[in-house]
Amino acid sequence: MNNLLDIKTPCEAQAQSLKADYGLAYLGLTNLRKVYWNLPSEALYEETTFRGEGRVVRGGPMLVDTGKHTARAASDKFVVRESSTEDRIWWGQYNRPMAPEKFDLLFQRLQGFLQGRDLFVQDCFGGADPDYRLPVRIVTEYAWHSLFARNMFIKPRTNDEYRRHVPEFTVISIPSFKAFPQMDQTPSETFIALNFAQRLCIIGNTGYAGEIKKSVFTVLNYLLPLQGVLSMHCSANVGKDGQSALFFGLSGTGKTTLSADPLRGLVGDDETGWSDRGIFNFEDGCYAKVIGLSASAEPQIHATTRRFGTILENVAYDPVTRVIDLDDESRTENTRASYPLEYIDNAVPDKMAGHPKDIVLLTCDASGVMPPIARLTPNQALYHFISGYTSKIAGTEVGLGKEPEITFSACFGAPFMVHHPAYYAEILKRRMTRHGATCWLVNTGWVGGPYGVGKRISIKHTRALLNAALDGKLDGVPFYTDPVFGFEVPKVCPDVPESVLYPAQSWPDKASYDSKYRQLAARFIENFRKFEGDTPPEVSGAGPTI
Repeated sequence: MNNLLDIKTPCEAQAQSLKADYGLAYLGLTNLRKVYWNLPSEALYEETTFRGEGRVVRGGPMLVDTGKHTARAASDKFVVRESSTEDRIWWGQYNRPMAPEKFDLLFQRLQGFLQGRDLFVQDCFGGADPDYRLPVRIVTEYAWHSLFARNMFIKPRTNDEYRRHVPEFTVISIPSFKAFPQMDQTPSETFIALNFAQRLCIIGNTGYAGEIKKSVFTVLNYLLPLQGVLSMHCSANVGKDGQSALFFGLSGTGKTTLSADPLRGLVGDDETGWSDRGIFNFEDGCYAKVIGLSASAEPQIHATTRRFGTILENVAYDPVTRVIDLDDESRTENTRASYPLEYIDNAVPDKMAGHPKDIVLLTCDASGVMPPIARLTPNQALYHFISGYTSKIAGTEVGLGKEPEITFSACFGAPFMVHHPAYYAEILKRRMTRHGATCWLVNTGWVGGPYGVGKRISIKHTRALLNAALDGKLDGVPFYTDPVFGFEVPKVCPDVPESVLYPAQSWPDKASYDSKYRQLAARFIENFRKFEGDTPPEVSGAGPTI
């Protein structure tokens, strides 16, 4: 906020109460009007409404509009190419190089732009495991972005911890600052630029809060594997028997929904690490899609949309009654709720668990040909992990239309992976082999035909299949070998009809099904060619055959 009239804001008197001794001098940010340090949620509510950034709706959530961008701007992300990153980064579509001098010029203009303005700071951590957590600092222009950071990241527990906090990485998010494409050599005025040498990420011209979250995740994806810790785009939960499970998948495949199982403890809904002593959540909150969310199907997540402290992004509401409409997609299909993990009744307080017994690869198959669940061999698991087949769901990235877009996203999170996919796969192989985890491929996409013809597999059936797998009820049932992909598919499962277990039977024309399945297999084979040079032959050979 550029407070030219120097108007006193609601929490100005408390702005310095939780200030860290290690201030902002290292960032070269000078002549600022006021810095609001580590304000609690209640104070950030006041600042957000005072500045006109959001509205309080029925039940207490803060409703905000993210502006032009209602999803991640994947094509506007850059990594500074310098000596420490030159040979480690997986350069290409998702890790576009930026010259150090271009980053410096962009940051210098940002420093000048911020003079005379208000900023908000949240000092926090990425990673629940004390041995691997990363101290981070989130500097934002918007008060509600500071509330988002407070929801999503792990907070210091005492005033003294706030005072002694020293960040090892800083994210600065300034939506009103734009790049100059002709000068900065960026494709647009939007940018997300990471500089690992300077331990700094700067974000401009986007109010979509997911960029803050995913920037910290990208940083952890770079740093933790160098310490032998597998960083994963997955949710995690744990059963009453102490056996944990991982759920890999892109946005829209069901990571948040399926891991929030009332019969299991929720470790985390999106980003997880796997170290020598077990798994741990990277975050302290959830960032769930809420379009079409119902109280009957997802009661716990639905309840968060009526609670104080939750941020609702781009959700429609009645300005008079302040009642929200979760079915309204006129603004975007990518409506989101950010809320503390503790809002889920069965959340695990320390956000840690033991080594997983089961690994679930979630795919949203828009072709309508994949079985709803399949058991994979270790080599098949690595093949499908590197492939990352799914369908991008409308609204989750800038430029996506209504129809799901078939894609291959390495490690089920290519936009956030910094090392080569084979690097993560090798760590996953060691972890799976050492701890004997079973891997399942679960399709949450369509059955009875492709998108527009068939219908999406019901969450009820997917839950029944998952519960059977995680509880060991599929261990004794007969399986058949898929003729194209070679994985094992259960012939029966309680509470799941044959039309779901046998996708071919749900299609009106068997020949059309076979043709579509072979087409999908061909796309797998074509996609994996780019990984064959860095992948062991036994993994490359674990894919489909035509």
